[in-house]
Amino acid sequence: MSETTEIFTLPVRVYYEDTDMAGIVYYANYLRYIERGRSEWVRAVGLDQNHMKDVEGIVFAVRRVEADYLAPARLDDQLEVATWVAEKRPARMVMGQEVRRGAEVLFRAMVTVVCMTTAGRPVRLPQW
Repeated sequence: MSETTEIFTLPVRVYYEDTDMAGIVYYANYLRYIERGRSEWVRAVGLDQNHMKDVEGIVFAVRRVEADYLAPARLDDQLEVATWVAEKRPARMVMGQEVRRGAEVLFRAMVTVVCMTTAGRPVRLPQW
């Protein structure tokens, strides 16, 4: 997968548990949706996070999230989480992510993910 050209998508349905008293998706749940999108993207590019942790002693961690809430999602909406690599450095990636309902973008985020040892020290991204 090359930077900014390949977009991975994950379908997500809004359930009752995702909403607040007004029937709108609770703001923190968008972070859960994009976490799922990144986790499935990792699988799609062939990385095994359990192997990385157990054998290589390295993990991914979110360092920064810059998010914009643009429009509400509601109960039973069928959403799509789009994920792509916006920038790649030796020990970190910036992932672009959007939560969409059809063509409408409801939520947009730029997420900086770092690679580190299980002891918390920075390390280069694995060779893909």
